[in-house]
Amino acid sequence: MQRRPFIVAVAAALAAPAVLRAQSLEKPKLSLGVGGKNLLYYLPLTVAEQLGYFKEEGLDLTINDFAGGSQSLRALIGGSVDVVSGAFEHTVNMQAKGQRLKAFVLQGRAPQIVLGINPKTMPNYKSVADLKGKKIGVTAPGSSTNVMANFVLARAGLKPSDVSFVGVGASSGAVAAMRAGQIDAISNLDPVITLLQRSGDLKIVADTRVVAEADKIFGGPMPAGCLYAKEEFVAKNPATTQALANAIVRADQWIRGAGAADIIKVVPEAYLLGDRAVYIDAFLAAKGALSPDGMIPDKGAQTAFSALASIDAEIAKAKLDLGAVYTNDFVKKANAKYRTA
Repeated sequence: MQRRPFIVAVAAALAAPAVLRAQSLEKPKLSLGVGGKNLLYYLPLTVAEQLGYFKEEGLDLTINDFAGGSQSLRALIGGSVDVVSGAFEHTVNMQAKGQRLKAFVLQGRAPQIVLGINPKTMPNYKSVADLKGKKIGVTAPGSSTNVMANFVLARAGLKPSDVSFVGVGASSGAVAAMRAGQIDAISNLDPVITLLQRSGDLKIVADTRVVAEADKIFGGPMPAGCLYAKEEFVAKNPATTQALANAIVRADQWIRGAGAADIIKVVPEAYLLGDRAVYIDAFLAAKGALSPDGMIPDKGAQTAFSALASIDAEIAKAKLDLGAVYTNDFVKKANAKYRTA
């Protein structure tokens, strides 16, 4: 056999499984929305993309990165993306508004969101009540960072209208806003939080990077980053949904066994915000809050509902089918297929 035809034949044989998988998927070419992909909150998504897990599952996935989770949610409702990598509580919130969404694989078992104050503009800060009348930076209005801030404010007797929320994104713009004194507090995630903390530009008030602390704040397990889609998408595209779940579960498992050096090799340079040491510290701080296996806790939907109900009277009155906002069926199959020691 001549060398070139032989190489072509071998390449075709190696590619065949992925091609066959793609042919068996209902929707191999699809789009995903995410809000602030550089955040460690979405690390499993980045790992799955960078290590080729989506492609190996036969998926041709286009990832659209928005300023915040609320914008990726709007893109899903509007039909411009098929799936979202975002906060679990959106599935509960949207059911109360008549939109049936379903989460099907978990990336984070705690929100990883940190609320902190600006020592420059609030040198005499004593309690959350001091935030009344202040500007709080969030990734985007209506995003999970906004929800987290509202929840902490409510526990201190403050309403969302008692403060001003400012969208500052999830990267260098958020850091610049704090350092310039444009905001008095911030609700954001790593690596933004660790960068601000190390430079002395942040004093932490509430930290949900620690699972035990998050459970204490929310009164139970609070699922965080996940993949969710419209209920009808999951029903009509089970093989495609399974492929997505497989890729994220593989990423969850890879991260569980990864060290800081492994992460640095995989994550795009632009995500490091110019400081690898800060990113490593941020990863070590957030790793425990990432899901080890993609499973959504059964009590998670109730915790999310209780948190949302405490800050939204309409949700508090709603009669919801919380069992319909998530499924672990795809994750169980993924873990059985890619089980690691």
